[in-house]
Amino acid sequence: MLTKPVSPLRLPISNGGFANNEVVLDTPVVLAPMAGITNSAFRTLCREQGAGLFVSEMVTARALIERHPETMRLITPGEGETPRSVQLYAVDPKVVGLAIKMLMEENLADHIDLNFGCPVPKVTRRGGGSALPYKRKLFSEIVHASVKAAAPFGVPVTVKMRVGIDPEHPTYLEAASAAADAGVAWVALHARYASQMYEGKADWSVIAKLVEHLAPTGVPVLGNGDIWSGADGVRMVEETGCAGVVVGRGCLGRPWLFADLVSAFNGESNRAQPTLFEVREIMFRHAELLVTFFESEDRALRDLRKHMAWYLKGFSVVRELRAQFGMVSTLAELRGLLDQLEDQPYPTAVAESPRGRNSHGKPVSLPANWLDDPDEIPAITIDDSVSGG
Repeated sequence: MLTKPVSPLRLPISNGGFANNEVVLDTPVVLAPMAGITNSAFRTLCREQGAGLFVSEMVTARALIERHPETMRLITPGEGETPRSVQLYAVDPKVVGLAIKMLMEENLADHIDLNFGCPVPKVTRRGGGSALPYKRKLFSEIVHASVKAAAPFGVPVTVKMRVGIDPEHPTYLEAASAAADAGVAWVALHARYASQMYEGKADWSVIAKLVEHLAPTGVPVLGNGDIWSGADGVRMVEETGCAGVVVGRGCLGRPWLFADLVSAFNGESNRAQPTLFEVREIMFRHAELLVTFFESEDRALRDLRKHMAWYLKGFSVVRELRAQFGMVSTLAELRGLLDQLEDQPYPTAVAESPRGRNSHGKPVSLPANWLDDPDEIPAITIDDSVSGG
């Protein structure tokens, strides 16, 4: 339980329909973008649990200005979704400026988050994601261009980053200072190096160091890494002094994690621990939302299949039935399978253990000679036109 109440997280917005000119997150919890996961259907499911801000899947700035159909669909908000939060990946200050200008002029977003944390090779080998902060001048130019493009519309810009490329090349302190100087609303830190991918435990001590480092600027720090329960969120805030938490893999198959975080941050003792019968209704709700998102029952149910093992983790389900969930193709079939489940209490110990991507660490894929000179502004590498991380 928190020893003192956590302060609301504020996103200052000058216009865009908010009477008080800012978005106030009473529970300072943000859903991290996850490729292939955080579409509007999943964001809606998480929002229904009552917490914070929910960011779209990462899209590339280039794909936006080219109006790539899949990218435009990815940034489409769910019904009633506010604020509309879009995460961008870019390697070119001019391109990101144009993309944000487009989003602003067409009133497509209320908040821009810049991705400097993605460790996926197809991103880093082009100098993007977690590779980019090493090129500190380019990093600064991209953040400044983003804030400048969004400022006339009163839309806040935030950044998400990792500790660095690897232990020999940490970047987070210098990059965070540059982001603060550019005028970002907050900095979110995933407490792992890019070389770690998702292995091992996140080192929350670096979040505490960043909080102290940015304290003179007044720019809040959000912590990310290994939030598996409401208690974990509270512990991160207590141990690091961060202003809020960013949740990624912990909510896979567990959108109720946000309700658990709300309860924990409010100092309440009740936990969000649904029975299997309650979980099955959330699963069906997810399927219905995906049908609306994809406008195709077949595609929606194919997409839902990857969530099945996460939803059922820790529950006792016969092998044959688990296999059928992994091949479900219609809402009617899903309903029939769900109705065969026997109710069970929430398997706390197993359900609140690590889940999702557990990639082993490996050297980061980088452009040739990327580490030679951090002050060099490289020839711009064109980013992918296909979004989604």
